[in-house]
Parts: sequence; structure tokens; C-alpha cells
Amino acid sequence: MRHVLALGGTPAPGQIPSWVQDYTLYLLDTRGRVAWYTGAGRIYGYRAEEALEQQVSFLYPVENALRASLQEELRRAAIQDHFATEGWQKRKDGTRFWANTITVPLKDNGRLQGFAQVVRDFSERHERDEQLRKDRADIPALRLQPTVVGVVSGEFDQISEASDSFLELLGYSQEDVQTGELSWTDLTPPDFHDLDEFAHEEGLRFGSCTPFEKELLRKDGTRVPVLISTAVLKLTPFRWITFVTDLRERDRLESLEAEIPPATHEFEEILGTSAPLKRVLANVELVAPTDATVLILGETGTGKELIARAVHRLSPRRKLPFITLNCAAIPTGLLESELFGYERGAFTGALSQKIGRFEMAHRGTLFLDEVGDIPLELQPKLLRALQEKAFERLGGTRTIPIDVRLIAATNRNLSQMMGDKLFRSDLYYRLKVFPVNSPSLRDHAEDIPLLVRHFTKLYAAKMERKIEKIPERTMDALVAWPWPGNVRELENFIERSVILSPGTVLRAPISELEEESTEAPASGHILLEDVEREHILRTFREMHSVVSDTARRLGIPRTTLRALMKKLKISRSDS
Repeated sequence: MRHVLALGGTPAPGQIPSWVQDYTLYLLDTRGRVAWYTGAGRIYGYRAEEALEQQVSFLYPVENALRASLQEELRRAAIQDHFATEGWQKRKDGTRFWANTITVPLKDNGRLQGFAQVVRDFSERHERDEQLRKDRADIPALRLQPTVVGVVSGEFDQISEASDSFLELLGYSQEDVQTGELSWTDLTPPDFHDLDEFAHEEGLRFGSCTPFEKELLRKDGTRVPVLISTAVLKLTPFRWITFVTDLRERDRLESLEAEIPPATHEFEEILGTSAPLKRVLANVELVAPTDATVLILGETGTGKELIARAVHRLSPRRKLPFITLNCAAIPTGLLESELFGYERGAFTGALSQKIGRFEMAHRGTLFLDEVGDIPLELQPKLLRALQEKAFERLGGTRTIPIDVRLIAATNRNLSQMMGDKLFRSDLYYRLKVFPVNSPSLRDHAEDIPLLVRHFTKLYAAKMERKIEKIPERTMDALVAWPWPGNVRELENFIERSVILSPGTVLRAPISELEEESTEAPASGHILLEDVEREHILRTFREMHSVVSDTARRLGIPRTTLRALMKKLKISRSDS
């Protein structure tokens, strides 16, 4: 098999490690100027013509102050075989990210030709480490510092040059390289040959690599887990460079993290002690350890995403990705590509390959909010992906296997939508393996005082105010109000109250609630028609008075909505 060390493009499904948010590689000349940049634009935002010939310090927040230290890092890398560091770097738009950077010297017969730098976005891990330090001062932050080795090879399978650290990792010596008997095929277990072949083909197409995990065979026959990243070199005489990351330390640290007891309760974001809320949390604890699909039902503003996160946090997948997608926030024509991704050239403007949310969530959890807004024509493809645990990207022909735990949520009546032929029954029953009902706030009003105090403290701290007292009359009014917008409406109301409170007493505008209460019928009975009219008007406002969008959100045909509008004497101007 012709095997070129240009593993690139997109890795085989599921091979992108969850701990790598983004990963790129670029080359520097001996003076630290960018000499090859292809593929690095996805993390930095600069085009190749903007980056080439610039000093690498331009990628750092304080360019001038770092020039000397960066030159020192290059010098140390040239001496030590490779040099690793972490710190802030910046993108073209000015945003910063925490970068793990490893510099490897490129040499030809001992003569320095330049440097390759591998950069990984470790922002999420950095934030987790910092939070760990704050929450648990007795436990040191766990930081991944794996051994990274650079390997330069010839055109075919044979390895023509390798770093000492790579050879030490596998138990070989420079003499083994010089005899010409060391090849990638010999180092790769048979069960990874197909993966290498796929990566080889992608590398020939794109010239650079998205990292993927595999195993390598040591000289003694044992296996070692590694992360592979390669690129086609444009600097003569180097043709291909492969980076091999030893993942044994990562696996050890992850096992240590698993042993650290949680600092707070699993439901720290869900506040309340009422019976309805306790029933929900009991269901979460029951279903979380399984891989069952969960369907969270409830009105808008009841905290369905918090429940989904609690399920993920208590599941065996808790250290793997939790990917979210609000199906109502994505235009209908773009939802398929957001879910499944697309291939390069799949449509006009598809200049590169895109990974969809299913692939991002591989081995983790995918949360689809507002699942009732998925168009009818897209529902069969979603159903097939869930049943077969595989899908094809838009414009692609290759079937990609996935291992994803799905959690869906909606505030719509899916049963009614099935009757109106707006939602497939087979998809509904596939989603409704384990339904969880998120209670409306009026059904657990006894939790309102706790929520009021929590939100008051939260927003007072944000606004640097000190609110020490909530009047009894104010609390009674807040508990009595039905909160049609649920917890989200209550939170917004408390935020506004804090803004209106210059002193130490919460000055909530409860007159607004009293005024709305007086608009109810004098008899104290609320007619069904009034409820329907208010619900339609509220949805109209949310959908910006667009009839088709309002009908879709309500789960009824447009003709039915127009008939209701006529019956209830609703016009667009009312919204």
C-alpha cells in the first residue's frame, strides 16, 4: 500500500478527542517568522497572506513584550528537541484563548531549517482548572502536559528521520531509523490500517491534518495511545511532518479527575425544595446513568436546559462533550447542515468541510432544544441517525457512525402536532423513551421565595449593590403572581427590581403585577377563550407577528390559526 505521511483533512468519525477544542499547525523559519500557515486560519482568523512573513509574536496579546521570550523559546526548542508552554493568544477579531503551544525544531542532518508549532485551544480546560482551584483549594489543578514528538519522514511508508523522544516512546533507537527498517505500517496495529488509509486520502486532498487518536506498537509489542497530527510541508527538503502525542498522561489525569469528589451538589443550578421539583430530580437521577433518550416537556422558561445538563452531569458521559442546538433559532434551510455538517463543495459557498453537531457530540450528549420546530422534511433523517447510529454529511456519500446520547426538549404539544401531521409519530416515540415533565413555576410556588432571594443576591452582586431586605408585601405579591413566563420571567423581573433599588431594600415594581391582575374578569373566573387569546397574542409577539412562524410555534396549520384569530377577534396590530 502506498502510504504517505500526510494524514489530513477530517479524521475518521469519533476520532477527534473531546479534550481538544481546536488544533492547528504552522511553520516558522529560523528567525521566528511564519513560513507556512495553511489551515491555521480556522483558529486565528487571519488569511495566509496576512500571516506569512510576520513574526509569530503578532499572534500574542502584547506583541512587543513577548518578542524576547519567544526567541528564547525557539532557542530552547532547538536545543531540547521540543518545548511546551501555555498562555494567552489572540485571534484577528481581538478575542483571546488559552493556548497550549509545542515548538519542534526542523532539522536536516543536524542543521536547523526552521520550527513547527502545534497550537491547541485549551480555554475550556483552563477555565475548569481555575474553577477547580477556587472550589477545592486542597486539590491541585490537573493540567495536561503530554509528551509531543515530531517525526519527519520520506515520501513513502519508511521513516527517514525521527526525534529522540519519539524513538524513546516506542523503544527504538536512531540506529533503527538509519538502517531504513522502521516504517509506519510496522508501527501501526492492523485494526488501525483502515483509519490510516482514510486519513492518508484526506491529507492528499487538504494538505493538513485534523488530529485523530490511534495506537502505536512499541518494540516490545505493547501498545501506546497517541494523538496523530500531520501536514504536507512546503519547505524544501521537508515533505511531511507528523506529530505524535503520548496520551498516557491524559488518561491518567482523567482517571484522577474521576476520583475527585464533587465540591457541590449535582443540582447546584436547580433551586427548590418543593415536591414537584423533587420528583423531577428523582427522575433525572434515575435515567442519567443509562443511555436512554430523554424528552423534557414543559412551558417556556421552566429550565429545561438545566435539567438536560443535570442528566449529562450525572451520566457516565459527564467528562465528554455536551453539545446544544436550539432548533427554533436556526433557519429551516440551515438546520440540516447544523445537525449533520456538510462536505466541501456540497453547495455554493461550501468552501470547506463542516462538522455538524452530531459529530461534535460523539461519545457525549447532544441536547436538541425546541425539537418540535424541526421541519417535517428533516425529521426522517434525524430518525434514521438515531435508529442506525449513523448519518451522512450534506453532499456526502460516506456513512459516519456515531455514539451520542440524545436529550430533546420542547414546549409544544407533540401529540397534537402528530394529529395535525406536523410531527412524525415514529420520531415522537423514538424521542419519548423517558419523558420528564418540567413543572411550571405556579405548580411549585413554594420555591418562589428561595428563587427571589437567589436572583436578588446574584444581580445585586453584579451591579455592586448591597440589598439586605425584601419587604414582606413584596414577597407575598411575588408568590401570588402566576408567572406565565415561569422562572425566566421571575428572573427578569428581579433584575429590573434590583436596578430600581438604590438602597438596601428591594424595590420591586409590584404595582405592575397588581395592574395586570385587575385586568382579569371581575367574577374571578378566567374563560378558556381568554386563555387562548392571550396565548396566541404572546406567541405572536415572540414570532414578531409572522403568521406562519406563529402557527408553527403553536403546532397548528396556518388555516386553523387564521380561523382562531377571526373567532377571537385578533389582528396583527394587537400583538
